[in-house]
Amino acid sequence: MEIFTYPGFIALLQVMGIDLVLAGDNAIVIGLAAAGLPKDQRNKAILVGIIAATVMRIGFALITTHLLAIVGLLLAGGILLLWVCWKMWRELQAGHGSDNMAEESLTDSDLNADGTVAGGAPRKTFAQAAWQIVIADISMSLDNVLAVAGAAREHPTVLVIGLVMSIALMGLAATFIARLLNKHRWIAYVGLLIIVYVALKMMWEGWHEVQPFVMTYLGK
Repeated sequence: MEIFTYPGFIALLQVMGIDLVLAGDNAIVIGLAAAGLPKDQRNKAILVGIIAATVMRIGFALITTHLLAIVGLLLAGGILLLWVCWKMWRELQAGHGSDNMAEESLTDSDLNADGTVAGGAPRKTFAQAAWQIVIADISMSLDNVLAVAGAAREHPTVLVIGLVMSIALMGLAATFIARLLNKHRWIAYVGLLIIVYVALKMMWEGWHEVQPFVMTYLGK
């Protein structure tokens, strides 16, 4: 199997890092969106968010690998992932405040001992929270599938393992991963470096795909 070859094993390690970081990042976004709700509605919103993210990952996985075979879309996917990296970098530099609030929301715990759970979050309706979660899920599920497909594009077995792992982490261990990333920020930075590498690799390969068409067009 491919995972027992050196290139396949390296691709699998990259996919594992991507899945770990983006699953945790997705959970934090869901927790933040649900933080302004009462306890009973907050738990429902978090469950809806995790289910939606899982379903979207499956849906995007079914189409993304085929779309990346279209000339030009690999380059576009790499550029999109580079923007995702910039967004993640800014979030990591912003500090722990929002992540702590998200963790309180996800675990229903008063971690900062202020007498409230995610008490600093602005109040919102269930519909507002659900809408925020769905929009975030669409973006982050696409980011995850793009990154996994970019890292394992030449290794179909690794690609399948990565997508299954992504769905499993999001559906079963998202809250745990969010807490892990909040306590050990270096893991998020390592994941960010992996995604930057994958984005640049996709852009490089994508450019080589479109270069003949560009040169032909310029030659005319």
